[in-house]
Amino acid sequence: MEIVIVLGLLLIAIVLFATEKISVDIVTLLMLIILCATRIITPEEAFAGFSSDFIVIIASVFVLSAALEETGILDFVIVKLVRVAGKNAGFMLFLVMAIAGSISAFMNNTTVTAMFVTPLVSLSRQIKTSSSKLLMPLAYASILGGTCTLIGTSTNVAVSGYIDKVGLEPVGLFEITPIGLVIFAVGLVYMMTIGRKMLPDHQDHGLTEEYKIQKYITEVVVMEESPLVGQIAYSSDLAKQKFKILNIIRNKEKFLPDHRTRIRANDIILVEGEKDDLIKIKETKGVEIMADVILEEALQSEDIRLAEILITAHSDMIRQSIKEVDFQRRYGLVVLAISRQGESIRTKIGAVRLKLGDLLLVQGSAQRLSYLSSTQHLAVLDAFTPVLFKKQKGLITVSCFLLAILIGSLGLLPLSISFLTAAVISILLKCINTDKAYSAIDWRLLILIGGMTAFGTAMERSGAATFLAQNIVSWLKPFGTTGILAGFVFLTVFLTQPMSNAAAALVIVPVALQTAATLGANPRSFAIAIMLAASVSLVTPFEPSCILVYGPGKYKFNDFLRIGSGLTLLLVVIILTMVPMFWPL
Repeated sequence: MEIVIVLGLLLIAIVLFATEKISVDIVTLLMLIILCATRIITPEEAFAGFSSDFIVIIASVFVLSAALEETGILDFVIVKLVRVAGKNAGFMLFLVMAIAGSISAFMNNTTVTAMFVTPLVSLSRQIKTSSSKLLMPLAYASILGGTCTLIGTSTNVAVSGYIDKVGLEPVGLFEITPIGLVIFAVGLVYMMTIGRKMLPDHQDHGLTEEYKIQKYITEVVVMEESPLVGQIAYSSDLAKQKFKILNIIRNKEKFLPDHRTRIRANDIILVEGEKDDLIKIKETKGVEIMADVILEEALQSEDIRLAEILITAHSDMIRQSIKEVDFQRRYGLVVLAISRQGESIRTKIGAVRLKLGDLLLVQGSAQRLSYLSSTQHLAVLDAFTPVLFKKQKGLITVSCFLLAILIGSLGLLPLSISFLTAAVISILLKCINTDKAYSAIDWRLLILIGGMTAFGTAMERSGAATFLAQNIVSWLKPFGTTGILAGFVFLTVFLTQPMSNAAAALVIVPVALQTAATLGANPRSFAIAIMLAASVSLVTPFEPSCILVYGPGKYKFNDFLRIGSGLTLLLVVIILTMVPMFWPL
């Protein structure tokens, strides 16, 4: 019965992780509650993963990464990169992948990708090349760079923590570096040759054309006898009819209304609404409709701009709606449309819950957009403003990071203590303040990893891991130990599509270790192969780094399928070839 409960929970979790109807951390906690309520695991076992030192390592790396961002040292590197590469697109592609991959070996790949997106979009327009030629390689380099060290991805740290918990030696800081460097090098060469030829050339068009908003906008002239005269714009009869007021032209001057602006006679109001509702405007007393076709210029002027805003991993707007965050009052900008994975959302956008990688088409003053581009919560595309380089604090943070790596790799202190010390020093020396340090930690990820570690314990205690291992061995026994290992690697690659990399690895590893025990094989070989396989699945754009570049690069799902499938298969072959060489079966 326990096996049925555990495997049933696993299937439900996979579905919920894929649909994201419920936040992954809440799903994880619900699983723990059920496992404890059914007495499959004890409360101590349920929460043991949260007290593990690998949680401390991941949290500390998040803080140190944020400190590097805060001091501006990473933006400084990006600016130097742009200057060195000049207008040579091929050289730029190589430098972007090489530098992003190198940084990602020690930082979260989603953070690295987010840092590069805005400057690369801006640069691609300067050198008159499509951003789609640079952004996918950026995402791939960030992902593959994480395979080079233990702290390159949270998946590596999580798997290391799990095998340590079951009595195996944890993965060393640079133990996987040789194979990681080969994986990264192959990815770089592939994208510079075969991949580069396959990269799409999605040209930028006018923003109103891309978001398909022309047909939803018109200009309304307010006559002297109109009841709208004297009404506050955002609470006027037009607003009550669900029209969004975008701007007002008064005495040939275009401006954005605020919550105190009153409508005057002869004002020309640019409004947005559903097509059927726009037709009804003509029946409203005291207003006239101007030209049916409104061009992009109607939404912009010397002081008013259209811009695209990317929702990054640091944004506090994720899983909230435009209405809930009171976007217009908070930022002084009007959201015209939302683009999600290439699809433009035009209706009821105020109620749409935002996700990582969403693009918002906004209208507002140049001053407001400039302010927004200086925040770390949202990225304004084509408006790269480097963070002020605080040289002294930047060097202190880099030194702390490097010392933590050195001390931890030499075994002078445990890795958790090394990185925690570096993070605390960066806060004490004001390289980053406490509030930003806490906000930099992805608590959902920590809950997911801690909870899935406990789920691994449940799979062992219930016998589910043994049950699955025995069946896998019986199915794949004709292919030998290497064939069984290949089966686990491909299963991991498959599960990373609906699930996060760390969750997929932690689901597979308990079964793989039990299978290795059944075969009399080296469990470490299985664990490391699965850990690496979780980071080379590039077939679909569901990995956070790929989600971040999907919208800005104007990619289609098929673009990732065409380019990523071949690279993924090539990297899987490398893993299956090299892992037994370094960790004999």
